[in-house]
Amino acid sequence: MSGRFAARLVVSISGADVGRRISLRRRLPTGEYSDVVGVLESWSGGILTVRRRNGELVEVPEKIMVAAKVVPQQPPARRRRPAKDD
Repeated sequence: MSGRFAARLVVSISGADVGRRISLRRRLPTGEYSDVVGVLESWSGGILTVRRRNGELVEVPEKIMVAAKVVPQQPPARRRRPAKDD
């Protein structure tokens, strides 16, 4: 058995997913891959615009997108419990 891992990369989003949270994998000019997770703000003229949770807008040409899917909304931040006084 080979020790290599093979994954099937699938783009399962469309322009109808604007406004939804997505996870997108893109291929960089170096040949490496980079992921972008956030809300799909727009998909126009072959460019996807994704807003990350820190507010940064990332523009991704659709021709370098190798995989993408809709993901659940980020859960709300957990409240910290007050420290116990012993």
